[in-house]
Amino acid sequence: MQASTYGALKGSVGFGVQNQKRVSGFGELRNRISTVSGNLCVTDTSTCCAGLSLSSAAMGAKLAGLRTGFDGISMSKLKSRSVQARASDGDLENLVPSKPQGKSSGTVLPFVGVACLGAILFGYHLGVVNGALEYLSKDLGIAENAVLQGWVVSALLAGATVGSFTGGALADKFGRTRTFQLDVIPLAIGAFLCATSQSVQTMIVGRLLAGIGIGITSAIVPLYISEISPTEIRGALGSVNQLFICIGILGALVAGLPLAANPLWWRTMFGVAIVPSVLLALGMAASPESPRWLFQQGKISEAEKAIKTLYGKERVSEVMHDLTSATQGSVEPEAGWFDLFSSRYWKVVSVGAALFLFQQLAGINAVVYYSTSVFRSAGITSDVAASALVGAANVFGTAVASSLMDRQGRKSLLLTSFGGMAASMLLLSLSFTWKVLAPYSGPLAVAGTVLYVLSFSLGAGPVPALLLPEIFASRIRAKAVSLSLGMHWISNFVIGLYFLSFVTKFGISSVYLGFAGVCLLAVLYIAGNVVETKGRSLEEIERALSVAT
Repeated sequence: MQASTYGALKGSVGFGVQNQKRVSGFGELRNRISTVSGNLCVTDTSTCCAGLSLSSAAMGAKLAGLRTGFDGISMSKLKSRSVQARASDGDLENLVPSKPQGKSSGTVLPFVGVACLGAILFGYHLGVVNGALEYLSKDLGIAENAVLQGWVVSALLAGATVGSFTGGALADKFGRTRTFQLDVIPLAIGAFLCATSQSVQTMIVGRLLAGIGIGITSAIVPLYISEISPTEIRGALGSVNQLFICIGILGALVAGLPLAANPLWWRTMFGVAIVPSVLLALGMAASPESPRWLFQQGKISEAEKAIKTLYGKERVSEVMHDLTSATQGSVEPEAGWFDLFSSRYWKVVSVGAALFLFQQLAGINAVVYYSTSVFRSAGITSDVAASALVGAANVFGTAVASSLMDRQGRKSLLLTSFGGMAASMLLLSLSFTWKVLAPYSGPLAVAGTVLYVLSFSLGAGPVPALLLPEIFASRIRAKAVSLSLGMHWISNFVIGLYFLSFVTKFGISSVYLGFAGVCLLAVLYIAGNVVETKGRSLEEIERALSVAT
């Protein structure tokens, strides 16, 4: 992809015209003209029907300009029906079908639910060590060794970094559902080793394996959900991934409640994670493979079968036509890792990496790490109560985001989210430094923390994992998502490692002020580089972000 073509999605004129070069034979031209003539209309709404062939609209617009007749079809009539591109704040052409979609006889929700078991495991493994660390440290004889305790915590993040980079390659080679099943191996073995460990070395190995598992999960859950979801609800279903991560973290919190009465309960906490791992493997055995991956592999009949299961038999021809249009004339092999850094793809890949970098550098993990101390300053002495308040705010905000994703759009939620995070970080910083606010510093700090978590969960949390599979071309999608998730885990690890050192050196107020600055930079970057994708099929987005080769 040329760098300039990334801006095409933000308001280019006549995008998709390149597809004319891919048409072979007048018969196909005739079919495309008929499609345009019968199914398109101009609209001022901001919605776009799932599965509508963008290449047909572009072809109609191009042919209309020729003013030539073909099989009795008037080009002047076609021109009146053709859809013109408009430059409007990053939106593509607004298209709607002349007839509304009928109710689908397929079902996608059970399979999204199965994939979300991976998201639950993601959140659970992240959160389980927080309550269990004190008790497992005593049991394993490392209560006085802060370094080894740090390794128990950070081994998961190191493993997740490795897993996130391998998840894309596995998904491309073996398919999405088979990769889920392979991922269960490190997830289950890691949980088992943690639960039965008699030494800190075994615990660290178990955490490393579990980390590899959740790293793979972090890449393939949003990828799979994005590729199997209908366009009209893809945003809501995609954001469910983040919601279930939050639920997994809350589940880990709840699992730690019996620890006070039973110090050995920490082993059960780790062992419980085996159950959803096994359920994930069994569920994926019965789940359809991504139709897009099957189509790329040339497994046309299997792709049609998957589409029938997911969307219903009445939409098989429509979705297959869209897949065919997206790849027509392309004989390119699957992309390699170095292709991601080529001039063709780097612009859009850099956007994915930058979103996850901003997500972490904006301070979400630092706020969560420090929330207990903040709440204690406000008189809330219970760690469980403090964590529950933060967790509840996260779940609530993510649930609201799910309902808004397909109405407000991804970009607007990102801008609102980072703007709210900047304001709340500024409030937190001032509550620690302004003497005039000293009598209210505790309540203001709590309000700032909750507002920050709410703002994060509205956009910065769920949108990047949803948006990236949408803007990446199918040829690079799995590997590009993995690369972006790798940035997430690396920055997560670095912040966890150095946050307290920065607080000691500069003070918490200055660190929070720095986070506010990062959030403002994110707003400027998103406004200039991120595109809106709501209501558009993955194939439409790919065609708009591509140029003919």
